[in-house]
Amino acid sequence: MGSPDGGYSSSNDGAQPAQSPPHKPQPPPPSDYTETTYLRFLASNAEAGSIIGKGGSTISDFQSRSNARIQLSRNYEYFPGTSDRIIMVSGTIDEVLDAVELILTKLMNEFYAEDGEEVEPKSKVRLIVPNGSCGGIIGKGGSMIKSFIEDSQANIKISPQDNSYIGLNDRLVTVAGTLQQQVQATNLILSRLSEDLYYIQSIGPPFPYAAPYSVPNYGPNGAGKKFQNTKEDISNSVTLGVADEHIGIVVGRSGRNITEISQISGARIKISERGDFIPGTSDRKVTITGSQRAINVAEAMIMHKVASASSPPPASTPER
Repeated sequence: MGSPDGGYSSSNDGAQPAQSPPHKPQPPPPSDYTETTYLRFLASNAEAGSIIGKGGSTISDFQSRSNARIQLSRNYEYFPGTSDRIIMVSGTIDEVLDAVELILTKLMNEFYAEDGEEVEPKSKVRLIVPNGSCGGIIGKGGSMIKSFIEDSQANIKISPQDNSYIGLNDRLVTVAGTLQQQVQATNLILSRLSEDLYYIQSIGPPFPYAAPYSVPNYGPNGAGKKFQNTKEDISNSVTLGVADEHIGIVVGRSGRNITEISQISGARIKISERGDFIPGTSDRKVTITGSQRAINVAEAMIMHKVASASSPPPASTPER
Protein backbone atom coordinates (compact mmCIF):
# COMPACT_ATOMS: atom_id res chain seq x y z
CA MET A 1 0.00 0.00 0.00
CA GLY A 2 1.39 3.39 -0.93
CA SER A 3 1.85 6.31 1.40
CA PRO A 4 1.50 10.04 0.90
CA ASP A 5 4.44 12.28 0.17
CA GLY A 6 4.27 14.26 3.37
CA GLY A 7 4.40 13.43 7.03
CA TYR A 8 1.15 12.83 8.84
CA SER A 9 -0.01 13.90 12.24
CA SER A 10 -3.11 14.60 14.25
CA SER A 11 -5.76 17.10 13.21
CA ASN A 12 -4.27 19.58 15.68
CA ASP A 13 -1.49 20.18 13.14
CA GLY A 14 -3.94 20.89 10.36
CA ALA A 15 -2.80 17.74 8.56
CA GLN A 16 -6.29 16.24 8.51
CA PRO A 17 -9.61 17.82 7.57
CA ALA A 18 -11.46 15.64 10.05
CA GLN A 19 -12.91 17.31 13.13
CA SER A 20 -11.27 16.76 16.48
CA PRO A 21 -12.60 13.60 18.11
CA PRO A 22 -14.78 14.01 21.20
CA HIS A 23 -13.02 13.55 24.50
CA LYS A 24 -13.26 9.99 25.74
CA PRO A 25 -14.06 10.02 29.46
CA GLN A 26 -11.66 7.93 31.51
CA PRO A 27 -11.08 7.46 35.21
CA PRO A 28 -8.14 9.47 36.56
CA PRO A 29 -4.91 7.57 35.85
CA PRO A 30 -2.44 6.72 38.61
CA SER A 31 -0.38 9.73 39.69
CA ASP A 32 2.79 8.24 38.17
CA TYR A 33 1.28 8.38 34.70
CA THR A 34 -0.45 11.78 34.61
CA GLU A 35 2.32 13.24 32.44
CA THR A 36 2.24 12.99 28.68
CA THR A 37 4.45 10.21 27.43
CA TYR A 38 5.29 8.91 24.01
CA LEU A 39 6.53 5.91 22.07
CA ARG A 40 8.36 5.83 18.74
CA PHE A 41 8.77 2.81 16.51
CA LEU A 42 9.60 1.93 12.92
CA ALA A 43 7.33 1.10 10.00
CA SER A 44 7.97 0.45 6.32
CA ASN A 45 6.38 2.77 3.77
CA ALA A 46 3.75 0.12 3.06
CA GLU A 47 2.95 -0.22 6.77
CA ALA A 48 2.83 3.56 7.14
CA GLY A 49 0.33 3.74 4.28
CA SER A 50 -1.81 1.11 5.96
CA ILE A 51 -1.79 3.05 9.24
CA ILE A 52 -2.76 6.31 7.51
CA GLY A 53 -5.48 4.70 5.42
CA LYS A 54 -7.36 6.16 2.49
CA GLY A 55 -7.63 9.90 2.95
CA GLY A 56 -6.31 9.54 6.49
CA SER A 57 -9.36 7.52 7.58
CA THR A 58 -7.47 4.86 9.56
CA ILE A 59 -5.20 7.20 11.49
CA SER A 60 -8.17 9.43 12.30
CA ASP A 61 -10.11 6.43 13.59
CA PHE A 62 -7.20 5.25 15.73
CA GLN A 63 -6.74 8.73 17.20
CA SER A 64 -10.44 9.02 17.95
CA ARG A 65 -10.61 5.61 19.62
CA SER A 66 -7.47 6.02 21.69
CA ASN A 67 -7.36 9.79 22.29
CA ALA A 68 -3.65 9.56 21.49
CA ARG A 69 -1.82 11.67 18.93
CA ILE A 70 -0.23 9.71 16.07
CA GLN A 71 2.47 11.29 13.90
CA LEU A 72 4.65 9.89 11.11
CA SER A 73 7.91 11.07 9.63
CA ARG A 74 7.78 11.98 5.97
CA ASN A 75 8.24 9.26 3.39
CA TYR A 76 11.88 10.23 2.76
CA GLU A 77 12.75 10.64 6.46
CA TYR A 78 14.06 7.25 7.50
CA PHE A 79 15.58 6.12 10.75
CA PRO A 80 19.38 6.22 10.29
CA GLY A 81 20.69 3.10 8.58
CA THR A 82 17.24 1.83 7.58
CA SER A 83 14.57 2.48 4.95
CA ASP A 84 11.83 2.64 7.59
CA ARG A 85 9.77 5.63 8.67
CA ILE A 86 9.14 6.64 12.25
CA ILE A 87 5.76 6.57 13.98
CA MET A 88 5.35 8.53 17.20
CA VAL A 89 2.36 8.05 19.49
CA SER A 90 1.88 10.48 22.38
CA GLY A 91 -0.63 10.93 25.19
CA THR A 92 -1.17 9.41 28.60
CA ILE A 93 0.35 5.99 29.03
CA ASP A 94 -3.05 4.33 28.62
CA GLU A 95 -3.84 6.33 25.49
CA VAL A 96 -0.46 5.50 23.95
CA LEU A 97 -0.84 1.79 24.70
CA ASP A 98 -4.37 1.76 23.27
CA ALA A 99 -3.17 3.37 20.03
CA VAL A 100 -0.14 1.09 19.75
CA GLU A 101 -2.34 -1.98 20.18
CA LEU A 102 -4.67 -0.73 17.42
CA ILE A 103 -1.69 -0.16 15.11
CA LEU A 104 0.01 -3.48 15.84
CA THR A 105 -3.27 -5.35 15.42
CA LYS A 106 -3.82 -3.85 11.98
CA LEU A 107 -0.26 -4.53 10.86
CA MET A 108 -0.39 -8.11 12.15
CA ASN A 109 -3.68 -8.82 10.37
CA GLU A 110 -2.66 -7.13 7.13
CA PHE A 111 0.98 -8.16 6.75
CA TYR A 112 1.53 -11.31 8.78
CA ALA A 113 -1.68 -13.29 9.21
CA GLU A 114 -2.30 -16.02 6.64
CA ASP A 115 -5.56 -17.75 5.79
CA GLY A 116 -5.85 -21.15 7.41
CA GLU A 117 -2.81 -20.63 9.60
CA GLU A 118 -3.17 -22.87 12.63
CA VAL A 119 -0.63 -21.13 14.86
CA GLU A 120 -0.91 -17.52 15.96
CA PRO A 121 1.14 -15.30 13.60
CA LYS A 122 4.30 -13.66 14.87
CA SER A 123 6.05 -10.48 13.86
CA LYS A 124 8.32 -7.87 15.40
CA VAL A 125 8.17 -4.22 16.30
CA ARG A 126 11.27 -2.06 16.66
CA LEU A 127 10.93 0.60 19.35
CA ILE A 128 13.19 3.67 19.33
CA VAL A 129 14.62 4.40 22.77
CA PRO A 130 17.17 7.07 23.75
CA ASN A 131 20.48 5.52 24.65
CA GLY A 132 20.34 7.18 28.05
CA SER A 133 17.10 5.36 28.86
CA CYS A 134 18.17 1.88 27.77
CA GLY A 135 19.89 1.17 31.08
CA GLY A 136 16.53 1.33 32.85
CA ILE A 137 15.14 -1.30 30.50
CA ILE A 138 18.16 -3.56 30.87
CA GLY A 139 18.39 -3.29 34.66
CA LYS A 140 21.26 -4.34 36.89
CA GLY A 141 22.89 -7.40 35.40
CA GLY A 142 20.09 -7.59 32.82
CA SER A 143 17.51 -8.31 35.51
CA MET A 144 14.84 -5.93 34.18
CA ILE A 145 14.87 -7.08 30.56
CA LYS A 146 14.91 -10.71 31.72
CA SER A 147 11.78 -10.09 33.77
CA PHE A 148 10.11 -8.41 30.78
CA ILE A 149 10.91 -11.44 28.61
CA GLU A 150 9.61 -13.81 31.25
CA ASP A 151 6.40 -11.86 31.89
CA SER A 152 5.54 -11.25 28.24
CA GLN A 153 7.05 -14.36 26.63
CA ALA A 154 8.27 -12.06 23.86
CA ASN A 155 11.81 -12.00 22.49
CA ILE A 156 13.35 -8.62 23.40
CA LYS A 157 16.70 -7.43 22.06
CA ILE A 158 18.43 -4.06 22.39
CA SER A 159 20.78 -3.00 19.61
CA PRO A 160 24.27 -1.74 20.46
CA GLN A 161 24.83 1.99 20.23
CA ASP A 162 25.60 2.98 16.63
CA ASN A 163 28.19 5.71 16.31
CA SER A 164 28.09 5.71 12.51
CA TYR A 165 25.66 8.63 12.36
CA ILE A 166 26.35 12.03 13.86
CA GLY A 167 23.62 13.09 16.26
CA LEU A 168 22.11 9.62 16.64
CA ASN A 169 21.60 8.95 20.33
CA ASP A 170 18.89 6.33 19.99
CA ARG A 171 18.90 2.55 19.97
CA LEU A 172 16.39 0.02 18.68
CA VAL A 173 14.57 -2.29 21.06
CA THR A 174 13.20 -5.16 18.98
CA VAL A 175 10.17 -6.97 20.40
CA ALA A 176 9.25 -10.19 18.56
CA GLY A 177 6.37 -12.55 19.17
CA THR A 178 2.62 -12.86 18.83
CA LEU A 179 0.39 -9.80 18.97
CA GLN A 180 -0.40 -10.35 22.65
CA GLN A 181 3.26 -10.88 23.51
CA GLN A 182 4.25 -7.69 21.70
CA VAL A 183 1.53 -5.67 23.40
CA GLN A 184 2.45 -6.98 26.84
CA ALA A 185 6.17 -6.37 26.33
CA THR A 186 5.51 -2.87 24.98
CA ASN A 187 3.34 -2.17 28.02
CA LEU A 188 6.14 -3.22 30.38
CA ILE A 189 8.79 -1.25 28.49
CA LEU A 190 6.72 1.94 28.22
CA SER A 191 5.69 1.76 31.87
CA ARG A 192 9.36 1.62 32.78
CA LEU A 193 10.30 4.44 30.40
CA SER A 194 7.50 6.65 31.73
CA GLU A 195 9.19 6.61 35.13
CA ASP A 196 12.38 7.97 33.54
CA LEU A 197 12.49 11.78 33.69
CA TYR A 198 15.14 11.89 30.96
CA TYR A 199 12.87 9.93 28.63
CA ILE A 200 9.84 12.14 29.27
CA GLN A 201 11.87 15.30 28.67
CA SER A 202 13.30 13.97 25.41
CA ILE A 203 9.93 14.09 23.63
CA GLY A 204 10.19 15.91 20.32
CA PRO A 205 9.10 15.58 16.69
CA PRO A 206 8.82 12.13 15.07
CA PHE A 207 12.00 12.84 13.13
CA PRO A 208 14.40 14.55 15.56
CA TYR A 209 17.59 13.91 13.63
CA ALA A 210 19.66 16.59 11.98
CA ALA A 211 19.08 15.17 8.50
CA PRO A 212 17.27 12.37 6.68
CA TYR A 213 19.67 9.44 6.64
CA SER A 214 19.90 6.34 4.53
CA VAL A 215 22.68 4.16 3.23
CA PRO A 216 23.96 5.73 -0.01
CA ASN A 217 23.61 3.17 -2.77
CA TYR A 218 22.66 4.80 -6.00
CA GLY A 219 23.90 2.22 -8.46
CA PRO A 220 23.46 -1.49 -9.14
CA ASN A 221 26.94 -2.24 -7.82
CA GLY A 222 26.78 -0.02 -4.79
CA ALA A 223 28.28 2.92 -6.65
CA GLY A 224 27.08 6.28 -5.48
CA LYS A 225 29.26 7.45 -2.64
CA LYS A 226 29.26 11.02 -1.47
CA PHE A 227 32.20 13.14 -2.62
CA GLN A 228 33.07 16.32 -0.74
CA ASN A 229 36.00 18.67 -0.53
CA THR A 230 36.86 21.62 1.66
CA LYS A 231 35.67 24.20 -0.84
CA GLU A 232 32.29 22.50 -1.22
CA ASP A 233 31.86 22.26 2.56
CA ILE A 234 32.38 26.01 2.95
CA SER A 235 29.89 26.81 0.20
CA ASN A 236 27.30 24.31 1.47
CA SER A 237 27.55 22.14 -1.60
CA VAL A 238 27.81 18.40 -1.99
CA THR A 239 28.28 16.17 -5.02
CA LEU A 240 26.67 12.76 -5.22
CA GLY A 241 27.58 9.97 -7.58
CA VAL A 242 24.51 8.47 -9.24
CA ALA A 243 24.67 5.59 -11.71
CA ASP A 244 24.10 6.84 -15.24
CA GLU A 245 21.17 4.46 -15.72
CA HIS A 246 19.37 6.03 -12.76
CA ILE A 247 19.72 9.67 -13.80
CA GLY A 248 16.45 9.45 -15.74
CA ILE A 249 14.39 8.68 -12.65
CA VAL A 250 16.06 11.56 -10.79
CA VAL A 251 15.29 14.03 -13.60
CA GLY A 252 11.84 12.70 -14.43
CA ARG A 253 9.79 13.37 -17.54
CA SER A 254 10.43 16.94 -18.74
CA GLY A 255 12.43 17.51 -15.56
CA ARG A 256 9.40 17.02 -13.33
CA ASN A 257 11.15 15.04 -10.58
CA ILE A 258 14.21 17.23 -10.24
CA THR A 259 12.02 20.36 -10.22
CA GLU A 260 9.89 18.88 -7.46
CA ILE A 261 12.95 17.94 -5.40
CA SER A 262 14.39 21.42 -5.83
CA GLN A 263 11.12 23.14 -4.88
CA ILE A 264 10.48 21.01 -1.79
CA SER A 265 14.04 21.09 -0.49
CA GLY A 266 14.94 24.62 -1.51
CA ALA A 267 18.26 23.39 -2.89
CA ARG A 268 19.78 24.00 -6.32
CA ILE A 269 20.57 20.77 -8.18
CA LYS A 270 22.90 20.40 -11.14
CA ILE A 271 23.59 17.16 -13.02
CA SER A 272 26.75 16.71 -15.06
CA GLU A 273 26.54 16.27 -18.81
CA ARG A 274 26.33 12.80 -20.32
CA GLY A 275 29.77 11.22 -20.21
CA ASP A 276 30.99 13.56 -17.45
CA PHE A 277 31.59 11.02 -14.68
CA ILE A 278 33.18 11.13 -11.25
CA PRO A 279 36.78 10.05 -11.86
CA GLY A 280 37.26 6.30 -11.65
CA THR A 281 33.53 5.57 -11.81
CA SER A 282 30.65 5.50 -14.27
CA ASP A 283 28.57 7.70 -11.99
CA ARG A 284 27.21 11.07 -13.08
CA LYS A 285 27.78 14.05 -10.81
CA VAL A 286 24.72 15.42 -9.00
CA THR A 287 25.71 18.63 -7.25
CA ILE A 288 23.37 19.97 -4.56
CA THR A 289 23.82 23.53 -3.27
CA GLY A 290 21.96 25.37 -0.53
CA SER A 291 21.55 25.35 3.24
CA GLN A 292 22.62 22.20 5.04
CA ARG A 293 19.00 21.26 5.70
CA ALA A 294 18.08 21.84 2.04
CA ILE A 295 20.99 19.65 0.95
CA ASN A 296 19.97 16.90 3.38
CA VAL A 297 16.36 16.90 2.21
CA ALA A 298 17.30 16.94 -1.48
CA GLU A 299 19.80 14.13 -0.98
CA ALA A 300 17.22 11.98 0.81
CA MET A 301 14.63 12.59 -1.92
CA ILE A 302 17.11 11.67 -4.65
CA MET A 303 17.97 8.48 -2.76
CA HIS A 304 14.29 7.67 -2.50
CA LYS A 305 13.76 8.15 -6.25
CA VAL A 306 16.71 5.90 -7.09
CA ALA A 307 15.62 3.24 -4.60
CA SER A 308 12.16 3.16 -6.16
CA ALA A 309 13.73 2.37 -9.54
CA SER A 310 15.77 -0.51 -8.17
CA SER A 311 14.53 -4.03 -7.62
CA PRO A 312 12.83 -4.40 -4.23
CA PRO A 313 14.75 -6.42 -1.62
CA PRO A 314 13.55 -9.92 -0.69
CA ALA A 315 10.71 -9.92 1.80
CA SER A 316 11.96 -10.21 5.34
CA THR A 317 10.70 -12.97 7.57
CA PRO A 318 9.72 -12.38 11.18
CA GLU A 319 12.19 -13.40 13.84
CA ARG A 320 11.08 -16.49 15.68
